[in-house]
Amino acid sequence: MTVQVVGIDHIQLSIQAGGEEAARAFYGAVLGLREIVKPAELTGRGGCWFAGPGVAIHLGVEPGFRPLAKAHPALLVADLAAARATLATAGVPIEEDGSGLPVRRCYVRDPFGNRLELVDQRDRGFGGA
Repeated sequence: MTVQVVGIDHIQLSIQAGGEEAARAFYGAVLGLREIVKPAELTGRGGCWFAGPGVAIHLGVEPGFRPLAKAHPALLVADLAAARATLATAGVPIEEDGSGLPVRRCYVRDPFGNRLELVDQRDRGFGGA
């Protein structure tokens, strides 16, 4: 018998203490996710939570924080070309995909250095999902 994984409830990324405003500017204003209220039992830990259609990202304060250099979530975007334009306007550097795969995607770093992959929704499932 095996465990039957049926989806992902949320992903959690680490941030440094005091990074909530930078998180709100990036995840809220640039990526267009809405901030959701954390449960009262968790508010004293710092960080903030965001959600959008089909995605929830929890940002938690981690002592000794180090950004994820290679590990990353892959977020689906409605239109990668439009997302790239928005990111460029916001001054967010875009890392091109050099894999040679026929997939519309790129990488960005959040304000804390965590790597995020952005995949055009038309290429949903290229990784096997």
